[in-house]
Amino acid sequence: MPQTGDPALYFQCHVFCCTNVRPEGHPRGSCARKGSVALRDYMKIKAKEMGLKGIRINAAGCLDRCELGPTMVIYPDGVWYRFASEADVDEILNTHIKQGGRVPRLLMKIEDGPNKTPE
Repeated sequence: MPQTGDPALYFQCHVFCCTNVRPEGHPRGSCARKGSVALRDYMKIKAKEMGLKGIRINAAGCLDRCELGPTMVIYPDGVWYRFASEADVDEILNTHIKQGGRVPRLLMKIEDGPNKTPE
């Protein structure tokens, strides 16, 4: 929560895309082995093409939901998405980032996946 006296936000929105790599055949899977690096790179290019300002798209290490991946989380909203294609990225950028809405078909809920509560 912002506090009185906090400096202004440097970015209005941070998108963290998991780019974690686990060994081939790991039971939890790995977002990077599911194409997250290329999709994150595409998202960065697409956001610039769309002229989106005040947004930072970052690579993240493990977000601990790789079974559902590739995964991303958008702050300060705290909204989690799974994404698997450039079309998914386009929809997230347009609907969530640009318009302030949500993409229900890609939303991840706390009860999704084996790690139902954060540690």
